[in-house]
Amino acid sequence: MISIKSKTEIEKLRRAGFITAGALDAAEKAIKPGMTTKELDRVIEKYITSHGAKPGFKGYGGFPAAACISVNDVVIHGIPGNYVIKEGDIVSVDTGAYIDGYHGDSARTFAVGNISDEAERLLRSTRESLMLAVSMAAPGVRIGDIAAAIQKYNEDNGFGIVREYCGHGLGRDMHEDPEVPNYGKAGHGVRLREGMVICIEPMITAGDYKVKVLDDGWTVKTVDHSLAAHFEHAIAITKEGCIILSDPTPY
Repeated sequence: MISIKSKTEIEKLRRAGFITAGALDAAEKAIKPGMTTKELDRVIEKYITSHGAKPGFKGYGGFPAAACISVNDVVIHGIPGNYVIKEGDIVSVDTGAYIDGYHGDSARTFAVGNISDEAERLLRSTRESLMLAVSMAAPGVRIGDIAAAIQKYNEDNGFGIVREYCGHGLGRDMHEDPEVPNYGKAGHGVRLREGMVICIEPMITAGDYKVKVLDDGWTVKTVDHSLAAHFEHAIAITKEGCIILSDPTPY
């Protein structure tokens, strides 16, 4: 069942989103060759807790860290550990702050130093497709319209769209209805309504879209070992269109 949020609830989600965005900013400033993904996770957790929130991912479904940190061919759900980040890596960070009963959720893929032309194009296409989807979001627009736009934008650039994972509603729970896929047919799916809060999160690959889950039960990699990128915003649908909840600018 899709939950319609009040203005008060949206303000609480905006606060959670603001802290989440700040945690990603802190990660971007800290990330460098030679640090481990576990060290990067500590930076994120420290930022979230220092702002009076809890890391919403930690313990969620048994996940052991404050952020999913996914490097190169890892699409999502990478568990922070002893991997040493290198020059040329692309590192996807997905995290969320939980405060006053509501969740934040946002992701960005960071370039570590000089990256390949292919990686640069992948990051650009994924990020731009997210912002295209956000620009379309308004009352009456169908989720299929957004999904089809994300798919076309990335496929026109020669990239693959992960099928098994998608965006979602957001609120008191981290994953609520409706699902927000990154591929589909325009004119299909749920119509957006004022007060809906959703996460749009393109997960895009440089090669084939097929993925596999590793034995740890979390880490999702591309089957062909091609690079993957992940960008995500939480948005609230308004009369005029939408507002980005995971926005780093003060609210």
